[in-house]
Amino acid sequence: MMRLPDQLASGERLTFAEARPLWDLDLLTLGRAADAVRRRLNPEGRVTYVIDRNINYTNVCVSGCRFCAFYRPPGADDGYVLDWQTLAEKLRELQAHGGSGVLLQGGLNPDLTLAYYEKLVSFVHGFGLGVHGFSPPEIFFLSRQTGLSLDEVIRRLMAVGLSSIPGGGAEILVDRVRRQISPNKCTSAQWLEVMEAAHRQGLKTSATMMFGHLETREDRLEHLLKIRKLQDKTGGFTAFIPWTYQPGGTALQGQALGAVEYLRTLAVSRLVLDNVEHLQVSWVTQGPKVAQIALKFGADDFGSTMLEENVVAATGVGFRLNRDEIETLIWQSGYQPRVRDHRYNLR
Repeated sequence: MMRLPDQLASGERLTFAEARPLWDLDLLTLGRAADAVRRRLNPEGRVTYVIDRNINYTNVCVSGCRFCAFYRPPGADDGYVLDWQTLAEKLRELQAHGGSGVLLQGGLNPDLTLAYYEKLVSFVHGFGLGVHGFSPPEIFFLSRQTGLSLDEVIRRLMAVGLSSIPGGGAEILVDRVRRQISPNKCTSAQWLEVMEAAHRQGLKTSATMMFGHLETREDRLEHLLKIRKLQDKTGGFTAFIPWTYQPGGTALQGQALGAVEYLRTLAVSRLVLDNVEHLQVSWVTQGPKVAQIALKFGADDFGSTMLEENVVAATGVGFRLNRDEIETLIWQSGYQPRVRDHRYNLR
């Protein structure tokens, strides 16, 4: 029997069987239930965001993900590794905008050593900026390349300034789907293993879900429950960020999901993930108006100013927002905007 919205809002834990019918609820009923959970977990009436930029230190990658329009294979004429002067210019620009940190991600580049990664983190950290860096597939790949344990790789990166890990590379944590869309990337269990190793060392991380490609709603639920189970064990996830697959320029192709399915999935995520405090909108894929509506469907965080964003942009989606625009959108939605860092500390 499906639980009523007031039961859903009370914090009772949902099973897979109970969560599956939520997608069939009236959209506004589902939204109200998710909003009640959002207000219970975050009652302060504020919406947070971070001032940062996404820096992709390389676009060379051996993963060959079918949903990615950004990567280039080794040896490609337009493959790159960012030079230090260009990186410094990007960091100084971020400082001028009042940024607190950098989202640092790249491909699985077989030519880069652990010493390079250590220098990269240290270089960014030297500008007084936090390093929210390296998705689990990158860290797992680096562990395999070096022969070092995950714990040792993470320890060495923390020693030079790594402050948190983004939740990229999760896609859908169901291996049947991963084999079809990202066959050369780490498995679901390996992604979770990296996150558990990070949490074990006191490193906070976020979690993501890219949906709207080959997965089913049941696959999305399995993904959510795997995140919830690890969070029960470690408590290391700060936030969850679901976003929709963008097909432009990708080998996978297909059609992008619309706003209604995005909002349904966002709301179900809020109801299932009872132990993850923050839920982030994806204005980068959905645009500012849907992002405002998402604040009534369980979300309490507006993400990043994204002074720079390359991966989604490579698919042809080009939403851009500056700090003033983000704050205006939050005020218009009835909330107080507050700046945070990547670890969700208010600034």
